[in-house]
Amino acid sequence: MKAKPNILFFFTDDQRFDTLGALSRLPVQTPHLDQLARDGTVFTQAHIPGGTCPAVCMPSRAMLHTGRTLFHLEREGQEIPDAHITLGECLRQAGYTTCGIGKWHNGRRAYARSFSGGAKIFLSGMGDHWNVPVYDFDPAGRYAGRWPYVPDPFYKNRLEFRECDHIAAGKHSTDLFVDAAIEFLRSDDGARPFFLYVSLMAPHDPRTMPEKFRQMYDPAQIELPANFAAEHAIDTGALRIRDELLAAFPRRPDEIRRHLAEYYAMISHLDDAFGRLMSALRASGRYDQTIIVFASDNGLALGQHGLMGKQSLYDHSVRVPLVFAGPGIPRGERRDQLVYLLDIFPTFCELAGLAPPASVEGRSLGNCLRDAAGQGRPELYLAYEKSIRGISDSRYKLIEYAGGATQLFDRQSDPWEMHNLAADNSSRSVLAERRQKLAALAAEWDDQNYPAGSDFWQHRPDLKP
Repeated sequence: MKAKPNILFFFTDDQRFDTLGALSRLPVQTPHLDQLARDGTVFTQAHIPGGTCPAVCMPSRAMLHTGRTLFHLEREGQEIPDAHITLGECLRQAGYTTCGIGKWHNGRRAYARSFSGGAKIFLSGMGDHWNVPVYDFDPAGRYAGRWPYVPDPFYKNRLEFRECDHIAAGKHSTDLFVDAAIEFLRSDDGARPFFLYVSLMAPHDPRTMPEKFRQMYDPAQIELPANFAAEHAIDTGALRIRDELLAAFPRRPDEIRRHLAEYYAMISHLDDAFGRLMSALRASGRYDQTIIVFASDNGLALGQHGLMGKQSLYDHSVRVPLVFAGPGIPRGERRDQLVYLLDIFPTFCELAGLAPPASVEGRSLGNCLRDAAGQGRPELYLAYEKSIRGISDSRYKLIEYAGGATQLFDRQSDPWEMHNLAADNSSRSVLAERRQKLAALAAEWDDQNYPAGSDFWQHRPDLKP
């Protein structure tokens, strides 16, 4: 019987799809992730469906770990119910050593049943990268410690105490988590295949990093994105939330350049750490038996369309990097099919020779990996909270707002999503067809039965068939 491959999943936080140097015209330097792309297959059109709360990463990660669609989660993903088998749980039941390191945003119980080991466990959404409140692995799954916590200078109204085992002070979160992953590779006896999940807090703000990476990028030399705007013209339902308050209104070019320089510096730092992790994997002698996957939970605007966060349906928010490499994965190839991150779970099952649990709704990407012409998704259903709905295919993206605004973009001729075709007479038939499909997919995804979805559709009865 063919041995099951090891799986190393390197997952970042808020890293946009275009932030790999080898795949972008941006000045960001990512030599180690670029090498992974050359060694494997890149999915250029990987997306999340959006989010049901401003903390988009929480439902995104719940979808990743359950393979379930956006409106079939438990609330917004704060917890994963026992009936929704997690990726780690599935692999653990199949005989894998499962190790979870770093950020986990979907509840203590779900983490405990997913992993047989772990370290430096961050059970929250965000924080100071240099003072990370972490848990040690607890086989009993309690994770109920409390530790004095000093408020950091980036955020106000912090609790006096944090629930954690200790504060990992003085080491950046990226190095903290990657060092723990390297220690796992050094100590694991190799008796069973491993699933190593390394989940970073970077490049999420507060954007801090070791000084040598900051010095790699001069804000004055950073180009603004083509779709930079001082303000967003449409009410997204999230124009004054925390993410949007990280920069002044109206957006100033010099401030956006600084944000971009710090964002790129954080990405170069995590790329450097990824290189150290790959060196440790090679030193362990198991590199050739390991499937390596890199992805991120969502994107980030950082000045595009006048926005700063990820609470929209533009590509900068819902499109993410996705790279597979390792045994059986084509080398140096790209796939342009439309896919979701929630498709990763059944893909891992196929690569490991396992049947996905009945609770999984994603579709394996195995056919796309085997064949460049393999079938992806014909279109993507997209949603943000109760204020935005959309649909995207290989040609057009339709975005509808609860307030009544409509945007239609030609993704091929207008990749920056700058030219709204919704009012053009020549696009009338495309708009009508896309709206019909939007309503059909809303029903298929059970959007109208979800509280936020029912609220949106009450505001836009004109979109119902």
